[in-house]
Amino acid sequence: MGTLYFDHAASAPLRDEARAALDTWFARTGNPSATHAAGRLMRTAVEEAREQVAACLGARPGDIVFTSGGTESDNLAVKGLAQAAPAGRTHVVTSSVEHPAVRESVRWLAGRGHETTEVPAASDGVVAADDVFEAVRPDTAVVSIMAANNEIGAINDLATIGGELRERGVPFHVDAVQAVATLPVDVRTWPCDGLSLSAHKFGGPQGVGIAYLRSGVPIEPVQHGGGQDRGVRSGTMPAALIAACGAALEAAIADRDDLHGRLEGFRKLLVDRLVAVEGIRVNGPADPDRRLASHLHLSIDGVTPDALSLALDRAGLQASSASACVSGAGKASHVVEACRIDGDAVLRLSMGATTIADEVEEAATILTDAVLRLRAGEPVVQRTSAGPRDRVVG
Repeated sequence: MGTLYFDHAASAPLRDEARAALDTWFARTGNPSATHAAGRLMRTAVEEAREQVAACLGARPGDIVFTSGGTESDNLAVKGLAQAAPAGRTHVVTSSVEHPAVRESVRWLAGRGHETTEVPAASDGVVAADDVFEAVRPDTAVVSIMAANNEIGAINDLATIGGELRERGVPFHVDAVQAVATLPVDVRTWPCDGLSLSAHKFGGPQGVGIAYLRSGVPIEPVQHGGGQDRGVRSGTMPAALIAACGAALEAAIADRDDLHGRLEGFRKLLVDRLVAVEGIRVNGPADPDRRLASHLHLSIDGVTPDALSLALDRAGLQASSASACVSGAGKASHVVEACRIDGDAVLRLSMGATTIADEVEEAATILTDAVLRLRAGEPVVQRTSAGPRDRVVG
């Protein structure tokens, strides 16, 4: 068996539907904004993908804007909604466990005169709806709360939050990057004005993302140029990446219910094996309806983060000792700090459509062995496999 990949939350393997779309459209030449035949053909790929995405999200095609990824989608929605708010609305509400793309966008707004309120999360990572409502003021320009946390997998009650904010007339943005592979994502169920997705989290290619921006809600562009995508996001649209994004999302939605069930079983297997080891604890919500089936976040005593990361990599288990978006920072992530998670080291194991039962069993064995060996001061056995399995999903 090849190297075990348990970092799907960072980037998921490419689905074969996405690979087929890339093969088809990368072979063609043409700017989707051009009026000649080659340009019109590329535009067809973009618009077909737009319709695919809209159908998957319960949206209208005109509400879908393609971006370079989740970070750009978050920036566009948070900054764009805030800066387009009516005069006097300069207050922004977010939570203590948002993705850095949202947190840094809010910080950028604060540096330009916006007041900000950060709603604390509970120790399990959940952001309480009542706390969000309490933070909202008459001058609130936008509220941004994530669907599910990228590190510990806690799921927020967006139906309640979005419904109340819609009644109050407060624009609402949702970072749904981690949610879409295993949760029903529907902008009618989650009444929001902006929603962000990243293709490489659900089996699409890196470098393309989705911003749902509800028509009729004012938004200020954050980049300017040729006025593509209804003037909200200028720039030549990468037709091949967009086509692959649409194909991957459609395939992921079709597979979602089955995948959720499989991953719930795999997660339970991991928990049963790992908590039997003294000093390993599970973080996040106990209620399975409030956590992602794909994520397992652990606190591990008696080992250092660097030693654990190196040992697991040597043993052939690829996982994240921190969010990949903050790795290399040399300190605990803001999510760990906000949730007051203790332990000498933390580890996120994240699974996806290519994960199989044998890998889960072996991952539990490798992690258990690595922890016990590190605690005993013994060397961790190096895996001899040449590398990860090159599998696609279909």
